[in-house]
Amino acid sequence: MKKVVLAALIMCVSAASFGQKYITHTGKVIFDATTPKSPEKISGINNEVGSMMDGKSGAFVFQVPVKSFKFEKALMKEHFDENYMESDKFPKADFNGKVSDMANVNMAKEGTYNVTVAGKLTIHGVTKEVSVPGTLTVKGKDIEAKAKFEAKLADYNISVPSIVSDKLAKEATITVDVLLNQK
Repeated sequence: MKKVVLAALIMCVSAASFGQKYITHTGKVIFDATTPKSPEKISGINNEVGSMMDGKSGAFVFQVPVKSFKFEKALMKEHFDENYMESDKFPKADFNGKVSDMANVNMAKEGTYNVTVAGKLTIHGVTKEVSVPGTLTVKGKDIEAKAKFEAKLADYNISVPSIVSDKLAKEATITVDVLLNQK
């Protein structure tokens, strides 16, 4: 609980330095590592994603509490938390970056804008530079941000035992969908 309060405090303090700020604590991230040989869908959903965006500069931050992913089966969640993500040791994944082409987004006009978000993605204690295509949809005073990209598990020091290597994808598909409210 202390970590959640601390994270919320950091996000609020950081928000003070933002211009036109947009924020959510209920964003959605889907992790999918299903392969054609998987006997069942290996996918988890997290609806507790914190995110903030500066509407002027395009600065973007995400924080994903790893233990908040929900899976269809309890055993999948257990394996995800203990064997792969080691969520006690690495309790969060985060992204800190910027919308590269923010000048193409008219925050005063409703519509959907194709964008690229670039920055540092940290998963399992490993930080990598990433560039991800996505969309920003201006809806009144709110912004919906969506993206879908692949993350190689090995790039983030996530080991897949050979016994399940044909059932667990080496690249996970990450889908992001957040509705940010203007503050």
